[in-house]
Amino acid sequence: MKKYLLFSLILVSKLVFSQSNSIKKADQLFASYQYVDAINSYLKIIENKQDNPHVYNNLADCYYYIYNITEAAKWYEKVVENNSESEVYFRYAQVLKSLGKNAESNEQMLKFTTLAPNDVRSKEYFQNQESAFTNTKINYKIEKTSLSEANSNDYAGLLATDNQFYWVSTRKNGKLDKWSNAPYIDMFKATRNLDGSFSNIEEIKELNSNYHDGPVTISEDGNTMYFARDSHSINLYNKDKSNNAKIGQLGIYKAKKINGKWEIIEGLPINNVSYSVTHPALSKDGKTLYFASNMPGGIGESDIWKIAVLENGYGAPVNLGNKINTPSREVFPFISSENELYFSSTGWSGFGGLDIFKVENNSYSINIGKPINSEKDDFSFTFNSMVNKGFFASNRNGNDAIYEATPLCGIEMHILVTDAKTNKAIENAQINILDENNVIVFSTTTNASGNGFQNLECDKSYALQIIAKNYENFSLPIAISNINKIEIPVKLNPIDILVTDKEVLLGDVYFEFNKSNITPLGATQLDKLVKLLNSNPTMIIFVKSHTDSSGNLNYNLKLSEERAQATVQYVISKGINKNRIYGKGYGFSEPKIKCNPNCTEEENSINRRSEFIIIKK
Repeated sequence: MKKYLLFSLILVSKLVFSQSNSIKKADQLFASYQYVDAINSYLKIIENKQDNPHVYNNLADCYYYIYNITEAAKWYEKVVENNSESEVYFRYAQVLKSLGKNAESNEQMLKFTTLAPNDVRSKEYFQNQESAFTNTKINYKIEKTSLSEANSNDYAGLLATDNQFYWVSTRKNGKLDKWSNAPYIDMFKATRNLDGSFSNIEEIKELNSNYHDGPVTISEDGNTMYFARDSHSINLYNKDKSNNAKIGQLGIYKAKKINGKWEIIEGLPINNVSYSVTHPALSKDGKTLYFASNMPGGIGESDIWKIAVLENGYGAPVNLGNKINTPSREVFPFISSENELYFSSTGWSGFGGLDIFKVENNSYSINIGKPINSEKDDFSFTFNSMVNKGFFASNRNGNDAIYEATPLCGIEMHILVTDAKTNKAIENAQINILDENNVIVFSTTTNASGNGFQNLECDKSYALQIIAKNYENFSLPIAISNINKIEIPVKLNPIDILVTDKEVLLGDVYFEFNKSNITPLGATQLDKLVKLLNSNPTMIIFVKSHTDSSGNLNYNLKLSEERAQATVQYVISKGINKNRIYGKGYGFSEPKIKCNPNCTEEENSINRRSEFIIIKK
């Protein structure tokens, strides 16, 4: 079931009646939202060569409303062969963009702007066509969830504070909506586990009917639900006698959780048999309910509205105005805990189909960009700040499916890398950002200033690492929250290392008493050896490790062998081939300071060491 058809009852088109009875009958089907039957009627008219621009126009609109963009584009092309209304050019541009035909889409948008220069969509098109539609550095990493099924449409996902995940799906309802020849949607819920997986998937049977049910919004305490429902389920509709059809509308209903089950309390007073009210979204404090509707007083095909939720009822509907609503379709509002409004639109400039936008502090609408938005329909975005995850739906791979979005934060780096002794800039230094598992997630090299920009996951710990040939490594922990600008002057120390004909003279790699593990100071010296070996790919090193005079001969030989192997293994762990370094322990047989049996602690610490003999340069 396409999300458009949840709003099929709010799609209003100018109806032109033909003298032909067959065209008149097809137009009646079109006017009563029976798009599948209308398509068949219009195609028969075309086969009988009774077609005209009006038939092409309504046929293209039928396909547009049920999101068959390939067929819609085919018939819009015929419509615009003759002069047409501006809205046709706009819709044609939208379906072309969804098909990835950006140049052709821009051509049609230019025709639209010529015919409707004062339309907000024309003005916005010129403002944004060079900006890639995104005005924020915040981005997202997206993954498809396991909730979606191959042969169903799943969307409008919402994670409540009790880790219950609600969404709508066509997976179990075998009854077809005759307007679209697609299944009705039902409401489902699942438990989102700590690892991000879902379990206990079940239908909300106490609320689902034989018609459309959902989407939903849930109060902060998890006990109040507002959900959309097809009025056919309560026998509210207008009769279309000419087509023997019962035309219902979508309305919003309130339910309360009682003894673990949902019970309907009331239908909202804004419900009406003449227009649809759907896609409810409740503010965090529960005092404002946002929704989408084509009720009188709107700007476009469907608008975003709000009402106050009072102790004893509801306030009057308020249209959110032209900073959000356009003459096209605005649907699926969501209000975050930070009071940011997200919604989906075909009116504002985007990548094709429905795109997701957000509004901060009652400012203008911002396209949240790729990878969430695509050339297809992307919609029903919600966000849970407790788990720092967003959820949205997209048909980019065929059917509507639910995706998870993890926020990324932009880190703007301004790093000047210089020599600590000469203060000269070091070019081609490697700048790495490592995650908490020491995995490199971003890497670049410096020019004279070392500037760079990268998106990283928010509220996580990272480390900045800088590596330059013949210099000691530099590292610094950094925490990312929202957008960070990092300005770091980095002074690298030249590697203080002396290579003779026989030996590499490092600062001594000391060991603690009775231990063989590499100390932080020892690692600093061994890193210099690693750099030397990387710079001299034919060099082979023999490591000699020694102990102090404490302990007996056999013990010291064993301990020194462990220290030799620990030294060798550390160097190999840094990427050096194991054939280029090997070692042996000598116990106390070759002390640096001959002091036994009266060695001081200082003398013993000097004797606990490793040495590096050059076997081959």
